[in-house]
Amino acid sequence: MNPGQNASTTMPDGAELLRRARALLPQITAGGVQAERDRRLPDSVITAMKEAGLFRALQPKRWGGYEFDLATYYDIEMTIGEGDMSAAWVYGVVGVTPWVMALLDDRSARDVWADDSSTLVGLSLAPAAKVVPVEGGVRISGRWPFASGCLYCDWMLLGGFVPPEPPATPGAPEWRIYLVPKSDYEILDTWHTAALKGTGSNDIVITDAFVPAHRIRRMVENVTCTGAGQAVNTAALYRLPFGQVFGGGVAYAAIGALQGMLNDFLGYAQTRMRLGGRKTLTDPDAQLVVGDIDNAIDEMKTMLHRNARNLTAYAERGEVPPPADRLKYKFQMATVTERCRVLATRLFQVAGAAGLYSEHRFGRILADINAGRQHVTNQYEMHGREWGAHLLGIEMHEDLMR
Repeated sequence: MNPGQNASTTMPDGAELLRRARALLPQITAGGVQAERDRRLPDSVITAMKEAGLFRALQPKRWGGYEFDLATYYDIEMTIGEGDMSAAWVYGVVGVTPWVMALLDDRSARDVWADDSSTLVGLSLAPAAKVVPVEGGVRISGRWPFASGCLYCDWMLLGGFVPPEPPATPGAPEWRIYLVPKSDYEILDTWHTAALKGTGSNDIVITDAFVPAHRIRRMVENVTCTGAGQAVNTAALYRLPFGQVFGGGVAYAAIGALQGMLNDFLGYAQTRMRLGGRKTLTDPDAQLVVGDIDNAIDEMKTMLHRNARNLTAYAERGEVPPPADRLKYKFQMATVTERCRVLATRLFQVAGAAGLYSEHRFGRILADINAGRQHVTNQYEMHGREWGAHLLGIEMHEDLMR
């Protein structure tokens, strides 16, 4: 089968895909309740997102995708987040893997999409693999945690360290990614958590699976913005730094969640009465936090769109973004969940005691944002210290996730 042969002949633009995402919000919001109970998104929600073409945003056109710009992918993620942050988190992770697939040898894409271009691929980058070189590839074993969205995928991209190859520094292990089919791994039901329950981020276990050489990618190529797949996927989109693209997938869901919390509060405040007969609507503390949140969301979206444009401009010129820009953008990315956490906490407080009831989403959204803050990409302090050290003239090490 030729690339993209089984894809829809209708090619939407970015605005249409965003409209489709927004049209799904009632279903995504309602599904959030079931997702909390089941510790996974309802299959109907994933099916609806697939049928709307949302997972094709970053997929190569030659394999049935749309090759939209990076900002459109983030806009879809944030839109979904208004309905349910778990759904947005799954989209952020599973929606980025078609972009990763474009970087691998094109035979990998054929393995995954030759029969069905809507097939989903999951990802867990923890370098957990035990790797044994064999003729034609490697054999891997291991256990990978935090495999968000794995329940809906037929393939996984999994991380692992291998001994260095010349001219690498002796003794320094090299981080690689391995593409494996569902038939080679087991999903362990480990996702019993305080929040982001609907992501179903269970563990992946493999016992001695063969991975051919064409399904392996070196993480260092993610820094140099090179890859075998770029021989056929030539758009500037596929010459962006991996850490910048993937990082937004686990950072910007919080913006959507905060917007959803604000949307709910604006309706809630219309009739809510506090002790002493004071209306929440006229509470100056509520008015201030509502204004602060609206302003902060505008600032964060403006920042992420600017950074996406700047990264794309480098790629269009055939340049790799300098380390200083990537360092700064990673810090700015990490500030997102921290800002959302602080603002969501303030909004939860002005909602008063009635905001505790499960008929409202305030508590769940706050918990989800706090959970998202735990991801290494969203460690505000770590990335902030690195950016501050750079400004003070301290040379920073190269980071394969930057």
